[in-house]
Amino acid sequence: MKYTGVLKKMATENTVPVSYFLDMGEDFLNMNQLIGKTLSIEFVKYQCLACGEDKKIFRQGFCYEDFFKQPQAGDWIMRPELSTAHLGKEDRDLEFEKKMQLQPHVVYLANSSNVKVGVTRKAQIPTRWIDQGAHEAIEIVEVPNRYLAGITEVALKEHVADKTNWRKMLTNSVEDVDLAEQRDKLFEFVPEEAKAYIIQNNKETPISFPVELYPVKIKSLNLDKTPSYSGVLKGVKGQYLIFENGTVFNVRNWEGYVVEITIDL
Repeated sequence: MKYTGVLKKMATENTVPVSYFLDMGEDFLNMNQLIGKTLSIEFVKYQCLACGEDKKIFRQGFCYEDFFKQPQAGDWIMRPELSTAHLGKEDRDLEFEKKMQLQPHVVYLANSSNVKVGVTRKAQIPTRWIDQGAHEAIEIVEVPNRYLAGITEVALKEHVADKTNWRKMLTNSVEDVDLAEQRDKLFEFVPEEAKAYIIQNNKETPISFPVELYPVKIKSLNLDKTPSYSGVLKGVKGQYLIFENGTVFNVRNWEGYVVEITIDL
């Protein structure tokens, strides 16, 4: 079976384990059902997620020009503390920014390799945690806009990591910690503007992933260097496909790349 489509991050459902679906245009591939099968991935061309043209992808699925034009790629995406919609100030598209920034956001702790602090829209829970490969997560505050979440994250990352060690996450080398206890220790560092939004006495959300075999040594598949690859799929975690020989493929990293996927049934 062959499928051709432009890569976008996999859709997920918070089942036990998580269910993964890859949008290939006219078809959705249920990735859980493909574990144990041989998949071949071949690069075909580029397709910018904004203009749709065959231009080299720069970042986040966009060509160079669109990366610096699209509101979805504004600096406030990666740095929520730079959000300005609550002030009525436009970055690239005020209407889009109001829609995205002026809604409930959550600052959370997630454990994917080590404990890290992060920010997401409330509507993206637990999707954000799944995409990070976290096996458990817990909310710290729920605030009414992205700016408040951003300044809270900035304050808390002085005391806890804000990055995931993706290699440890993919080898399942995770630390066993009490997230609720870790969260309680951070309450005193929440900025005054956000203290009224602290969440207390909530429990961790557990997440499990469809992985039959975790790699010991990891090789990352780079479509620019290796435009054609074939291997037996052994699991999916975060936004990564995990293959039998330790090769891993970060689907989200290659958004905007059109690929042909062949499944050996």
